[in-house]
Amino acid sequence: MRARDVMSGPVITVTPDTTVKYAANLLASHGFTALPVADGDDRLIGIVTEADLVRGRFPRDARYRRDDDVVLDPGMTVADVMTTPATGMGATSDVVDLITVMLGDRIRSMPIVDGSRVVGIVTRRDLVRLIGRDDDAIAADVRHRLANYAGPDRWTVDVRDGVVALGDEFDDAAERHAAIVLAESVPGVIAVHCDPTRHQGASS
Repeated sequence: MRARDVMSGPVITVTPDTTVKYAANLLASHGFTALPVADGDDRLIGIVTEADLVRGRFPRDARYRRDDDVVLDPGMTVADVMTTPATGMGATSDVVDLITVMLGDRIRSMPIVDGSRVVGIVTRRDLVRLIGRDDDAIAADVRHRLANYAGPDRWTVDVRDGVVALGDEFDDAAERHAAIVLAESVPGVIAVHCDPTRHQGASS
């Protein structure tokens, strides 16, 4: 599965001169955790996160203010608070590699780029949503892809908790490999097993 299979797009971006207030409104109204920052040609130049917007934004309650409190300049535009350069990954990146980078670098949202142009974004929420995808919907997508490859009713498909079991009356190793690859590319699939002894009567 590739990043393009799971990304959200078109993605909402902001520019360096976007106000912090407007960026915060976008995050709050859409339930985002971060926004890619792009230039006039949609090229990724940074990212602004919830933490970037919150930092230094709230004054301490005057009743409890201390003389040694540091007063931070909160910045008024995205350019003042964004992280740059930003990490981005290509649309053809394997989802396993994408997740490895996101977890390793503690990134909640990963911009997806074509060259340097922003084409989408993948969030942890997107990935969790795929894990919870309905088995019937997954099975329907797998059947559709296999039908396009080898014709309708060739394969039996059963899905339980994201694990796909394929059956085929023909024991052809090359076609079995192709079927597994196609099934693995369906969003929500976590594993695929192929049993050539399964026949059409075993489908559900």
